[in-house]
Order: sequence, then C-alpha cells, then structure tokens
Amino acid sequence: MHPATRAAIFRRLRAANPSPTTELEYQTPFELLVAVMLSAHTTDRSVNAATRVLFPRANTPQAIAALGIEGVKPYIRPVGLYNTKSKNLINLCQQLLERHGGQVPAERGLLEALPGVGRKTASIILNTVFDQLEIGVDTHIFRVANRTGLAPGRTPREVETALTAYTPRAYRKDAHHWLLLHGRYVCTARRPDCPRCIIRDLCEYPAKTPPAPARPRGFRPGTRAGRRRQR
Repeated sequence: MHPATRAAIFRRLRAANPSPTTELEYQTPFELLVAVMLSAHTTDRSVNAATRVLFPRANTPQAIAALGIEGVKPYIRPVGLYNTKSKNLINLCQQLLERHGGQVPAERGLLEALPGVGRKTASIILNTVFDQLEIGVDTHIFRVANRTGLAPGRTPREVETALTAYTPRAYRKDAHHWLLLHGRYVCTARRPDCPRCIIRDLCEYPAKTPPAPARPRGFRPGTRAGRRRQR
C-alpha cells in the first residue's frame, strides 16, 4: 500500500473519532491491567460485567491478593477461562506487591514477566497508561490490517512490526484503538459492512460486501404485500 494511502486511512479514522479509547471500564492503571488481562478470549462486555462487581470489592493488588484464587473466582465467572485467569490474577497481584511495590511497571519486559500478561496486553498498557507509541495486535486489528492491505502479516507479531514501521508517527499513538474499533463494528469477521465503511475506497480488499439491493417502493417487510413481492 502506498504511504499516502495509509496516511489517508488514518486521517479519516481520526476525523471520525478524534479521541479513541478502550471500551474496558477502569479508573487506575492497575484496574486497566486487570481488565486487559481478563479480556483474552472473551468480550469487553463480559469483562466489564465482571469488573463492575469485582472492583467495588477489591481494586488494588493487596485487596485482590487477599481474596485468594477461590475467593476471586465468583467475581470473574462471566469471563472465559476464569479458572486459569483466577490463578494468573492472584499471582500477578502477588508479583506486583513483591517486585514492584504494588505499582504497574512501565517497561515491556517487566510487564510481560507478570502472570497472564503477554505482548498484546503489555502493548496496550504501555500505550494507554504510559503514552508510548505501541500498537497491540488483537484479532480485530490482525484482520483489518490484512484485509485492507494496511499492514499484511502471517502472525500478530508480523502485523505489529509492519504497523509500527508503516504507520505515520502522528497516528501511531491512537492506531490501536482506531483499528480495533473499526474491526469490531465495521470490518467484522463474517460480513464486513463495506457500504458504510469510511475507508472503503482506500481499502484493498477485493471481495467487498455490496450494498443491499434496493427494495420496491412501498415495500414493508412482514406485510402480506411485502411477502408477495419477496417471492
């Protein structure tokens, strides 16, 4: 993809959403770290449902560690793989207390050394909390980057490397959120909503979803006349 096309894509995404942010609910860096860790293989909606119950009860490493593995399970039951995540969450809190004074570290290596924290989670924390120009690649971003031609790659790491290299610096801080939200609500997995996509003319995807066929004038779905016209 030509650099000017990439810049135009991000320019339009910025115009449509000047201040993008995560849809995970949080108040502190620690709460965001917990929410992002819990979001693996599940939806933000499920995570928010869990943390709305958990955080009023315990929202610090000390308080969550005090709950213990069995104590934290009922709070995060709406989240997929909650048994494994309960163990990781307690171990994460203990390591934060023992090695970092209860604070979320601002270095990738230290973040990725925490239980349940991988490269994507670390990138999101570094970007959202510490304003670093990192781009975490989840399934939505991986799909959008490959489908549009913005940054093709066979693995999330390849896509991340390409996005970091090719995204103009002025857009790199918010690129993660723009691409994630675009993939979540427009460039969806099964049937991308190309007719209402703001970058459809810049996208290199060859099998764009066509507009829905125009209905006859006066057509009303569900009526007897409408059903006759559908036959």
